[in-house]
Amino acid sequence: MKKPVTDQADGLRRLMANSPGRLLAFVGGAPGVGVSSVTMNLAAALARLGQDVQVIDECGGVPAAYARLQGRLVLVDARLDGEGLLSPLAAQADELVVVLRPQVEAITAAYACIKRLQQAHALQRMRVLVNHAVGANDANRILANLASVAKSYLALALEPAGCIREDVQLAQARWLNMSVVEAFPGSPAALDVDRLAGDLLRWPAPPENRTGPVLPVAAGVTGEVPARRMSPAAA
Repeated sequence: MKKPVTDQADGLRRLMANSPGRLLAFVGGAPGVGVSSVTMNLAAALARLGQDVQVIDECGGVPAAYARLQGRLVLVDARLDGEGLLSPLAAQADELVVVLRPQVEAITAAYACIKRLQQAHALQRMRVLVNHAVGANDANRILANLASVAKSYLALALEPAGCIREDVQLAQARWLNMSVVEAFPGSPAALDVDRLAGDLLRWPAPPENRTGPVLPVAAGVTGEVPARRMSPAAA
């Protein structure tokens, strides 16, 4: 009998076999919410599901355009500029995921970030992920409240991306220079990351949400990080 993770990997691999490459950008609603941790751990979970996944850290000097490759998932650890706006690369993402923590100040900052991005980039939809959540129920309440406010005041569709629970083993995995799904696969955070990876592969293709076409990548690209090379990041 196959292990559940093997069955899931086989099913998702068939699901994505004929899908075009997708670009997903993860951005922090406030400083220190753990975007790098979310992105790198998610990339490792997707790799375990057989996906050809690549992480681009915008702190590493990323080009303004990226070539879409058949079957490849590109996760951008996005950095906002001095005015709080997306880079040309992140602005072309098929999915923009705003990461926040469950504290009141962080939620308020995330809403301000969402409003700024929506107005500046004319976005009609985004996803929101709660990092270091107390639990799924609390995270779902936060996501539902944000979605309701965004719909009423911004005419913006905010869709839940899920949550990753508070877990001391996130920091322990980082100290080991590993992903939490590799170091502690049975931990609460690892289970959440695995669940998020599976859900992500089932997200429907979004409507056109980019500000411009995706151009061929220039020679001498920097800032690309292999999915399984885990670098220390704020969890």
